[in-house]
Amino acid sequence: MSAVRTPDGANALLEEPGRGPVSAQSRIPTSLFAAFQAVRRQTDALVEGLSAEDCLLQSMPDASPVKWHLAHTTWFFETFVLERAVPGYRSVDPAYRQLFNSYYVGVGERHPRPERGMLSRPSLDEVLAYRRRIEQQVGAVLHRPDLSPDMAALVELGLHHEQQHQELILTDLKHHFSRNPVAPVYRPRTPTPHGSRPPLQHVAFDGGLTEIGHSDKSFCFDNELPSHRVWLEPYSLASRLVTNAEYLEFIDDGGYARPELWLSDGWDARERGEWLAPLYWQPPEQPTSPWQVFTLHGRCTVDPDEPVCHVSYYEAEAYARWAGARLPTEAEWETAARSLAPHTPCGALLEDGCFHPRPAVRSGSAGLAQMFGDVWEWTQSAYLPYPGFRPAEGAVGEYNGKFMINQMVLRGGSCATPISHLRSSYRNFFPPQARWQFSGIRLVLS
Repeated sequence: MSAVRTPDGANALLEEPGRGPVSAQSRIPTSLFAAFQAVRRQTDALVEGLSAEDCLLQSMPDASPVKWHLAHTTWFFETFVLERAVPGYRSVDPAYRQLFNSYYVGVGERHPRPERGMLSRPSLDEVLAYRRRIEQQVGAVLHRPDLSPDMAALVELGLHHEQQHQELILTDLKHHFSRNPVAPVYRPRTPTPHGSRPPLQHVAFDGGLTEIGHSDKSFCFDNELPSHRVWLEPYSLASRLVTNAEYLEFIDDGGYARPELWLSDGWDARERGEWLAPLYWQPPEQPTSPWQVFTLHGRCTVDPDEPVCHVSYYEAEAYARWAGARLPTEAEWETAARSLAPHTPCGALLEDGCFHPRPAVRSGSAGLAQMFGDVWEWTQSAYLPYPGFRPAEGAVGEYNGKFMINQMVLRGGSCATPISHLRSSYRNFFPPQARWQFSGIRLVLS
């Protein structure tokens, strides 16, 4: 098999024009079956044209092969939907229960994460056949007139889980392609709209007693609950993301060689990783030459107006200290995001098909640009449970709660995030040293 082939029309979601509001369900169809089909086809579109070798390799323990993502998202529906909904259900292959389990200890044994790239069997063809078979069976369940609300909720959770893996397919593939000296191209570069870059301003917020967390009946993950009150002091949020040009000033000022700017753990991580610039950046060969960066379009010149991307929390925090500012708390970020009107301008999102952050062109209704899309924005908030948080019962309760240690919260989505997956209360989280995600910086003055 030379390349992954998908059904006709698999690129429809990527080509759909318009952006709609950034609230929770703006692009997922009202029919759960239609939503299931749309999300699965979106995944198919992302892997179209990749070879079996492209889908097998694993470049580091934190990343997973594309083939594993395809199988794991299918395993989720088989394990949590079909095994509950179909009496006497028999698995496609009992070995898959271990091979494609991620971190659900309550489900059973798991294949070691760093060794997922060694799974040459089952083949890519077998994994794709597995996907089709489970899709047919889940489709039959969704057409039942007696479909229970609990089962519908599990399917919806599975859809948002797969959207998370759509983003991981892109981030993990990018890392693995970056290790190849021929700099493979995943997709050709699409035209980037340029205009007058909005000047960096600071939008003031009064602070006071406010409420954060998910508060309506649309979908959310359990870590967004419960909605609760927080007190904020007055603050001013930057109107746009930090750009490559601004970050280059930090580099040129010796930012990576000044320990006084770094947290102790961050400095240790910088030394271990020999960080001198964001991930995927390559220094100029000549003093007058520009920096280069590896992207999913291949190797490119660093665009000074694009948001800086692929920086760790430690780098973001050091930059903020150098700039005389700080990172926002997640409560500050969410309060600001809720001030935006529906249909507010977004940065690049998955549906745009550019798979790379774009320069800010214009601000939204509250004077804020790029609050959703382009890059995930590091906050200074540790990933902890909200007051009154309770994980779900059973194995699905392992989805978020057990990771509430040694992680930092990011907000806002990226160029690899589907728009229907986003909402102002969404809490992403990664270890502070992580760099392979599409992560960037927005500053706060207070």
